[in-house]
This record gives sequence, structure tokens and C-alpha cells, in this order.
Amino acid sequence: MSAAVFQLKRTALYSRHQALGARLVDFHGWELPLQYAGILKEHEAVRARAGIFDVSHMGQFEISGPGALGFLQKTNTNDMAKLAPGQALYSHLPNEKGGVVDDVIISCLAPGRYFMVVNAATREKDLAWLSARIPEFDARLTDKSDFYSMIALQGPDAAKIAAADYPQAASLPRFGAIEAEIFGALGLVTRTGYTGEDGFEFIVPHAVAEKLWDRFLGLGAAPCGLGARDTLRLEAGLLLYGQDIDDEHTSVEAGYGWVVKPSKGDFLGRAVLERHMKEGVSRRLRGVKLLGGGVPRPGCEVFLEDRAIGVFTSATYSPSLRAGLGTAYLVPADLSAGTRVSVAVHGRRIPAEIVPTPFYRRQGAKNAKA
Repeated sequence: MSAAVFQLKRTALYSRHQALGARLVDFHGWELPLQYAGILKEHEAVRARAGIFDVSHMGQFEISGPGALGFLQKTNTNDMAKLAPGQALYSHLPNEKGGVVDDVIISCLAPGRYFMVVNAATREKDLAWLSARIPEFDARLTDKSDFYSMIALQGPDAAKIAAADYPQAASLPRFGAIEAEIFGALGLVTRTGYTGEDGFEFIVPHAVAEKLWDRFLGLGAAPCGLGARDTLRLEAGLLLYGQDIDDEHTSVEAGYGWVVKPSKGDFLGRAVLERHMKEGVSRRLRGVKLLGGGVPRPGCEVFLEDRAIGVFTSATYSPSLRAGLGTAYLVPADLSAGTRVSVAVHGRRIPAEIVPTPFYRRQGAKNAKA
């Protein structure tokens, strides 16, 4: 008997990607566009104008019921009690060791009704992890991932494009969320993003995804793939689950202690995370920028003088800064910005320095930490 052929999953926008000549790749079991016109052009389109991304592979869960808030408080580092209807919040799902099960965005749609967006690679893991903990609460967890498509509209022109048809979406504050009728179907719009620019996520039933995609293209947004999404998010200092954070690294070690709220009460991993916040950590995710030519990749070693002090978790060439850069868990954790180091790229040491993150911040951007 021949071995079974593995079939990649496809989004409702697959035919659109084909028609636009996208280079398609396997991304965690999904056949998704890596690029269309090219990573550099797509990166520039988002930084200067607007781009759209098919992120329908992301997972979507609904949590509802009288005990929904208590359940989310127990299973998240951030304080869900701060969420009023129409607001969204970035958070980490911690395990008992303080490690990160996943990083998520949670929107409050109404009292006792929440919508959680999770990473594609961790959807089944997250569902099992949350399902095992919800029985003690008067709440329901529903996996809506197979029902929705998700289009991210990002860039300085994103609000103008959104306002053409959805003025209520364009008037949202940063990390706002609203349910809206989109081509006759009920969807959700959030104003968050993963690029360092202003932007929106339109979460809609599959049946209207192509219409929405075409409309955004017609209004001037450029189609963008995973390649540009990665260079944009790294410049903005945003984490990629499975590379920058995982079950073995805590939120504090990742430099995201601001997402941990011990004062809210008990939650998984609280004792470890509170200790890390009070006593410090031995390793921390830091930004490193090359001072010489070269394109670093994940796995490249970072050296302080002749001693290896860490390995890049994410790394690339930054189109905006025109330099190689990346993030690495470094030991010691308290190296000051400006400290000279070197990075091993293709067998040679390239001068570099420790720099603050985000590497790039758009002009006029407000701190979204909460």
C-alpha cells in the first residue's frame, strides 16, 4: 500500500492567491503565500501605504457564560477585568512553570462573551489546554476556527481604506473591537496588528472573504505574504510563538513583563512570574543590530568578546533600518544598550551591538501596552 498523501489546508482566499501569482509555501500545514511582488516591495507598501494579509489560518475561540471572566483570569497573565465590551487585550497563556503556552488577543464582545485569537500552530494545543481547565467554571469554550476567515489590513492608509465602507471600524481606538455587518454577514473588526503600523483585523465568515479581499485591493491595499509579515513584525519587536517564546521561556524572560499582572489575583504560573519580576532573570530576550554587512538567521550565535552568550531566535535583514538584526536570549540578562558584541554569520564574526526593542517605531505611535 502506498503512503497517504498529506494534503495542505487552504483558506477561502486560496484562488485569489493563485490568481495574483503568489509563491505558496507550507506554513504549519497551511498552503499560504510567502510573497507576491516580493518581500521588500510588500514590506515597503505596508510601511508607506497599506497592505493586506490572509491570516485565516489563525485560530478563533469563543468563551462565554457567567464564569467566562473568571476562567480567563485564571488562564491568562493579563488582567481580563480591565476589558469592557468593545475592547481587546494582548495576553499570554501561562503554564504552571510560568512558560508561555501561547500569546493571544482577547476581545470582549459583551459581558460574559469573549473572542480569543490564537496562533495557527498552537490551535489544537491551546484548545486542549483550555478545555482541560474550563470545567471548574460556569463557562463554555467553542472553537470557531473553521467558520471564520481573517484579513489583516495594515499601514498608514489602513484607516482611510477601512473608512470607505466601515466608518465605525475606522473610528475604533487602538485595541478596540466591534461586531459589524460585512457584505451582509456578521463579523468582528479589531484594531491591533502585527506590523508596527496602524491596522485592522476583519474576521468574517468564509462566504464573504473573497469580496472583502477584492474590495481592499480595489481601494489600493497591496497583497502581502508571510515574508513581509515576518520582517515587519520583527522590526516592531513583536514575538513569534515557537521561536521567541514557548513553554520553556517566561513572559518576563521574553521582555514582556508588562503583560503579567500579579495584583489581579491567582493565575497559573503566578508565583514563578512574580519572582522573576521581583528578583530578575538570568536570561532575557534582547535586540541585537549588526554594525557590518551580513544577513543573520535564527540560530546564529552572539558573542561577548570570545564568549558565546546566546543564539538568535528571530533574525533577518531589516528593510526599514537597512541592517541585519534579530533577538536572542542573552546571558547575562542585564547587558546595557550599546554594548558591543559580535554575531557569527557564515563562519565569520560581524560586529554588532545591543539595542532596545522595538527596532522600529512608527511616527506618532502610542504605547499599546496595558
